[in-house]
Amino acid sequence: MTKGAALLARLGDRLAGLRGRITPDAEMDKITWFRAGGPADALFQPADEDDLAAFLKAVPEDIPLTIVGIGSNLLVREGGITGFVVRLSAKGFGEAEVISETRIKAGASTPDKRVAAVALEAGIGGFHFYHGIPGAIGGALRMNAGANGVETRERVVEVRALDRQGNLHTLSNEEMGYAYRHSSAAAGLIFTSALFEGYKEDRETIRAAMDAVQHHRETVQPIREKTGGSTFKNPEGTSAWKEIDKAGCRGLMIGGAQMSPMHCNFMINTGHATGYDLEYLGETVRARVLENSGIRLHWEIKRIGNFKPDHEVQEFLGQLL
Repeated sequence: MTKGAALLARLGDRLAGLRGRITPDAEMDKITWFRAGGPADALFQPADEDDLAAFLKAVPEDIPLTIVGIGSNLLVREGGITGFVVRLSAKGFGEAEVISETRIKAGASTPDKRVAAVALEAGIGGFHFYHGIPGAIGGALRMNAGANGVETRERVVEVRALDRQGNLHTLSNEEMGYAYRHSSAAAGLIFTSALFEGYKEDRETIRAAMDAVQHHRETVQPIREKTGGSTFKNPEGTSAWKEIDKAGCRGLMIGGAQMSPMHCNFMINTGHATGYDLEYLGETVRARVLENSGIRLHWEIKRIGNFKPDHEVQEFLGQLL
């Protein structure tokens, strides 16, 4: 019996009545933009917020839950993911709607680019930066995603979320505890939607700002590669790519993983990279940057799952203390 089949057998009829899709032994490499990583014991895609709440109430708390978005900044290790992966469906959580002259409500699985497009159509300024972020709103809320000098925290009014017991919470901007690429909201909360506020602006100005964002991405980022976006957060006072470049890591390869020659804070799968290749490359870069400049880079890409036996990747910085 596979791990997925065993998990579903253990739960028996607890999951009866759920309207979402359950996939045992789900192949996570089909989801992540890196196209690498091991399977999840099971994947659940809820039909809507009520369905997700019912699922959370039904699944015992000793069964691990891992929340993922569209997989754009996600590195899954080869040993796979224990328990359930929850991925919000586009149908149930992927809509964005204008609810006033300056406010937009968006589901957590709505692509960031979709929110930018809705704002453009409505003449609401302040969302052009989302046009250049290859993720969804849930991830943007969790990591305070930003680009082109604007961050998510500048637009958030409030966020709807469910806790591990299926209870609904509404968090204010202040309660989200935003900092650079970080939210201090409880890790176990699953964001389902958010209310955003911009400002009235003419469409031509918004379109020009979005075009500038797109031009920047196309000229400096490897957007047609299998990548997870920015690998490391920018250290205070400098840029991650500058420190990586100074450490001689532009174009560095390990197995099928490479630091992009075009933008060396982007890690790419050149064809057949494993999760091990990617994480080992990232830790190698962190060690070389620390040795070269004394700067400790911090991962922006989220790494989840288990290592395969004899394929563990150590945090290389620990060897240089």
